[in-house]
Amino acid sequence: MLITSQVPERIISPELLTETKELAESALKQEQECGELSITGGELSITLVTDEKIRELNHRYRSRNEVTDVLSFPIDEELLGEIIIACGRAREQAREYGHSLTREIGYLTVHGLLHLLGYDHREQAGRKTMRKREEEILTEFGLGRE
Repeated sequence: MLITSQVPERIISPELLTETKELAESALKQEQECGELSITGGELSITLVTDEKIRELNHRYRSRNEVTDVLSFPIDEELLGEIIIACGRAREQAREYGHSLTREIGYLTVHGLLHLLGYDHREQAGRKTMRKREEEILTEFGLGRE
């Protein structure tokens, strides 16, 4: 697993990167234990970027010229893929929802990872299942809602 940041260290500390990597590893382990993950290996890349960078990616790959909070790009059946998180948007959402940046980055990491594993929230039933699983994983890691 590779985690990198393209934003200044004063915004995203090395400790936050380490915790995000540990959360992703924990989420993968939890999905394996509950039988939801059939991939035994697989590479996962998580990159924290500026809002402008995620806008460019969103425009290029989804034809949406707007900032989004997280993008997930699956690679193939053997590899997991890549998660891109917008740090500025994450900071705004953390303030809006009244929780820490660590919790918001954690949520976006888990959300992106679950998309790579096949979860979807376009339909109501899928949305409910995905939200429940996100909270279970975050709570298990110690980032549940306060």
